Amino acid sequence: MESEQLLEKKRQLEQAIARCGSMLVAYSGGVDSSFLLTVAREVLGDRVLAVTAMSPVHPPREESGARALAKQLGVAHVMIKTDEMRIPEFIANNPDRCYICKTHLFHRMRQIAESRQIEHVAHGANLDDLGDVRPGFKAAGEMGILAPLIDAELRKEDIRTLSRHMGLPTWDKPAMACLASRIPYGQALRVDALQRIDALETILLEMGIDSCRVRDHGGIARIEIPKSDFHHLIDGEAARREFIERAKEAGFDFVTLDLEGYRQGSMNLQKGRKK
Repeated sequence: MESEQLLEKKRQLEQAIARCGSMLVAYSGGVDSSFLLTVAREVLGDRVLAVTAMSPVHPPREESGARALAKQLGVAHVMIKTDEMRIPEFIANNPDRCYICKTHLFHRMRQIAESRQIEHVAHGANLDDLGDVRPGFKAAGEMGILAPLIDAELRKEDIRTLSRHMGLPTWDKPAMACLASRIPYGQALRVDALQRIDALETILLEMGIDSCRVRDHGGIARIEIPKSDFHHLIDGEAARREFIERAKEAGFDFVTLDLEGYRQGSMNLQKGRKK
């Protein structure tokens, strides 16, 4: 059972959402946005709209889960196609990539909210996110996008605990970030590169490796998985060869295993950048 302190945070979240009157939730189907959407639905009823972006930078496998939960909750759900891959500044993949993408996305969501007379737009950022490099937060702030989970001082572990108690299937879902985050800054983004990253991560998931990142270094796949899962890739000649073959079929020339293991935000450490 959750602590009284955690339940108080949830009550504060509910009160803040109630004051909004109506809300559009930027909904990816991940742990945080699913929790926010569920609470918003409980508080605001049918005055909630979920909007999910579809784009080459988002793994297609995430779409079905997002659709299913929105349907289960009985929330109005809109899937929109975004075209950030047509924006030269985004494709250039500089450190402000996320800012450019979020500015574009939140602009679309504000238009939808205004057309439906929805008072507020919110995203599922949590308190832990403030410790990482998140240029998208600047875009959210500039466009008046709410971050109710941060305002309620909810951390990722809090959200997982509450989600589990509420029976949400996303409570133990691995963290997910857009596929563009797998490509080093300065290396231009291409749809085929995003597709081969997604293909290889899907293979890893099929192998039972829930937390994984395939970092694309110009045709070299740098695999980040928990050290406890290394055996999936290095034990057994036949399994190793099969994985390498499938990686090359996906479009990679070389395959490497990062001995530091899986960690979020490793691309932010390149060339002296800090988390």
